[in-house]
Amino acid sequence: MPRPAINVAVRAARAAGNLIVRNINRVEGLAVLEKERMDFVSEVDRMAEQLIIRDLKRAYPGHAFIGEETGETGKSRQTWVIDPLDGTHNFLRGFPHFCVSIAMLEGNEPVYGVIYDPLRDETFTASKGDGAFLNERRIRVSAREGVAGALLATGFPYRQRRHLGAQIDMTRALLASAEDVRRTGSAALDLAYVACGRIDGYYETGLKLWDMAAGCLIVREAGGRYCDMAGRDGLPESGNLVAGGHKVAFGIVETIQPVLTPELLAG
Repeated sequence: MPRPAINVAVRAARAAGNLIVRNINRVEGLAVLEKERMDFVSEVDRMAEQLIIRDLKRAYPGHAFIGEETGETGKSRQTWVIDPLDGTHNFLRGFPHFCVSIAMLEGNEPVYGVIYDPLRDETFTASKGDGAFLNERRIRVSAREGVAGALLATGFPYRQRRHLGAQIDMTRALLASAEDVRRTGSAALDLAYVACGRIDGYYETGLKLWDMAAGCLIVREAGGRYCDMAGRDGLPESGNLVAGGHKVAFGIVETIQPVLTPELLAG
C-alpha cells in the first residue's frame, strides 16, 4: 500500500494536472512572464503551485516548502519540493509533453516522489525503501549493460549557455556508441522514463532541485543510480546530473569525463 504522504502528493499532483489540462487550449490568452532569459512562467504554473501547496499544507502544516515559483516558505527537516509544470516551454507551444513533480526531502535526501503526466494519465511514485511504481505497477530501470546501444536523454542549458559547448562535446562522445539521444523538454519525465526503462540513461547540466528531486528518488527506487558528472552520488548542488541503471550511469560518467570542463568536474 502507498504511504500516506504519497497518497496526499498524488492527489495534489492530479488536481494540478487537471488544472493544467483545462487551460491547454487557452494558452494564447495566458499571462506569461520571462523570469530570466528564455525562462518563462505562465499563470498556470503559479495557479498549479498554489493548489499543490494548499493541499500539502492541509495535511502537513508544519512542513517547509520549496516551489519553483513561490520560493522557500517555512523551516523544517521535512521539505516539499514542487515543480508545478515541468516543461512550461512545451506547454506554451502546445507540445504535448509536460508533468507535475512533487518530492519530499528529509534533510537533503528525497524520501517521497511523485511525477504525474496529465495527458497520458501516468503517475510515477516512489517511497524510500519501497520501490518505484507507474500507476501502481512496479517498475525497474533497463537491464542494459552500458552506453553501447543505449537510448539516452538530455536537455540543453538555456539558463547556462556557458555549458553548451561541453554539452555538445558530451553528446558527441556518447553517440560514438549509444543508439540515440532524445531531448524532450521535461527533466522530470526524462527521469521517470529512465525509471521505467523507456530510456536507458540521462545527463544534463544546470538543473534545479525541483527539476530532479522526485525523479532521482524514483530512479533509485527502480534499481538505478543518480550522481553528478564526476560520479559522486547524491543530489548534485550544481544541478549537473547523470542517472540510469548502475552500468549505464557509470558508462555515461566514464565517457563524458574527458570532455568536461573543470567547472563541471568540480560538481
